[in-house]
Amino acid sequence: MTLLALALGAFCGAISRFAVSQWMKTVWKREFPLATFLINVIGSFLLGLVIGAHLDTTWTLLLGTGFLGSFTTFSTFKIETLQLFQDGNRKVLTLYLISSYGFGILAAFLGITLTA
Repeated sequence: MTLLALALGAFCGAISRFAVSQWMKTVWKREFPLATFLINVIGSFLLGLVIGAHLDTTWTLLLGTGFLGSFTTFSTFKIETLQLFQDGNRKVLTLYLISSYGFGILAAFLGITLTA
């Protein structure tokens, strides 16, 4: 049952991330990688809610590890960071790094706090 919950969550999370990313590409044409930023901040907030709610193991695997683990994207964040660096776009790079880590941590804290 736990493997099924994990797989179902991961499937839904990956499809959701793909859908959000594709939609964002149609509405955001600037250098700042807003799609990945929003996905990761929203995912951090939702994971904070899941962790703070102290759900049973199956729900935590489904929502936290499965869905949010595949919805959020650390690897894309790192690739986009490297691309900004290689392009010499230091201002956007700095903004992306500081805002991603800062808002990500703040969002997770807020999620945990709301369910505590």
